[in-house]
Amino acid sequence: MSIAQRTQGEREGATAMAEKVAIEDFPQAADPFRRELLAHCYRMLGSVHDAEDLVQETYLRAWKAYDRFEGRSSLRTWLHTIATRACLTALESRGKRPLPTGLGAPAANPSEQVVEAGEVPWLEPIPDAMVGSAGGDSTDPASIVGSKESIRLAFIAALQYLPPKQRAVLILRDVLKWKAAEVAELLDTSTASVNSALQRAHAQIAKMAPQEDAVNEPTDAAQREVLDKWVDAFERKDVKLLTQLFTEDAVWEMPPFPGWYQGPEAIGTLIESQCPAGPGDMRLRISSANGQLAFGLYLRNKGETGDFRPWQYQVLELDADGQVTHCAAFFDERLFTDAGLPATLPADEPTR
Repeated sequence: MSIAQRTQGEREGATAMAEKVAIEDFPQAADPFRRELLAHCYRMLGSVHDAEDLVQETYLRAWKAYDRFEGRSSLRTWLHTIATRACLTALESRGKRPLPTGLGAPAANPSEQVVEAGEVPWLEPIPDAMVGSAGGDSTDPASIVGSKESIRLAFIAALQYLPPKQRAVLILRDVLKWKAAEVAELLDTSTASVNSALQRAHAQIAKMAPQEDAVNEPTDAAQREVLDKWVDAFERKDVKLLTQLFTEDAVWEMPPFPGWYQGPEAIGTLIESQCPAGPGDMRLRISSANGQLAFGLYLRNKGETGDFRPWQYQVLELDADGQVTHCAAFFDERLFTDAGLPATLPADEPTR
């Protein structure tokens, strides 16, 4: 073997070894971005469980292509590019995920028996335990997963009414703070088209979602007061106390049931007539989802054990005075697991 041949062979071996090390190093390098990728896919899809699947697909695609990653962009940007394209492909065969309030007027009679619409792919909440805390610098893409405004349920619901590419443009430009040219390259379009899409998306979102400066958080004391009263009212099934916690135009909705209800009186009638529990038959555990106060509501099992089983996952929106303006109650037991809540509560679980 000549010196040239030996040198070339050594060079090829060194290159192959470098690629092997890079591939083996991929999980450690990419794993810190998992939560923000989950938040990104959730914003695109409106489903925490679909988002989990797409994050897995993103990591699989990235791992397979990692030896070809040239480093022209950051690893974070590269992963978000893969995730966005995967979400856009998935959305080609999926419709929007609404909440009941997006389907029409409120139900006329809260005493009427509610009927599921199981064929509708409903919007899902995302427990904060899955995407991190709600703090952080909103100008830093690394901490954008913690931005309350970008993950609130009302904002996610509004995103569902944008065409997929407009949705991607809005999220990439306004949430992840990408430049228009970067978004254009990802979507294989022009910068002018990106700017036009963003303008149309802003107009649509302004009609449907509250503006950031309109989201006034209650003080800690006000939130603690409503938290305690909310738990007390449900555990004693004190409908009168519960209705006092709502604003005059408060909304209650509960997918997969398509009806929704507005005003304390209608909400109180709904709970009084439709909730199968009596006083002492419910227990609540505090949680948080979409940067909002949430509760896991457990219902007593009437069988031999008498324990409490997951029944309803509630996500609340509060005004600055601590009054409840909106409650979305979800009948999906998987959300309890996602939020890190117990699978059951013992029969002798005390009230608060």
